[in-house]
Parts: sequence; structure tokens; C-alpha cells
Amino acid sequence: MIKTISKVGNSQGVIFDSALMELARLKVGDAVDVVVHDSGAITLTPLRPVITPERAKEVAEDVIRDYNEVFRRLS
Repeated sequence: MIKTISKVGNSQGVIFDSALMELARLKVGDAVDVVVHDSGAITLTPLRPVITPERAKEVAEDVIRDYNEVFRRLS
């Protein structure tokens, strides 16, 4: 995929169209790690949390529900 560097305000940037965002599973506001290699190649790597707070809550609720009797006896 070829992109052109464009003027964005006082800076320059590459516009990610919706198809590219979808392919990379990115959304506005996502953090990416930017690495500039010795060859001049630039790599963008999405920084995704290992587990979201919502998923952590779901797992904790499942554990509490599954082991409710054990927790009751330990308290």
C-alpha cells in the first residue's frame, strides 16, 4: 500500500483511511510504538493492553461466582 506524506497543520503526516485502520485493528486514540530503523524504514506497532479492565472484571466475577463457597468458608 503506497501512501503520500501530507501537510497536517504545522506538521506532516500519513493519512490512514478507514480500510487501513480496519486491517490494522486500530482506532482513533490508539497508541503505537514508532521505531525508525538504521535503513530509514519506519515501523508502527500498536500497543494493546494484555487485558482490558472490562475483561479483568469479567474474569474476577467468574472466579468469585465459581469459588463463592470456598471464599465463604475462608472468611
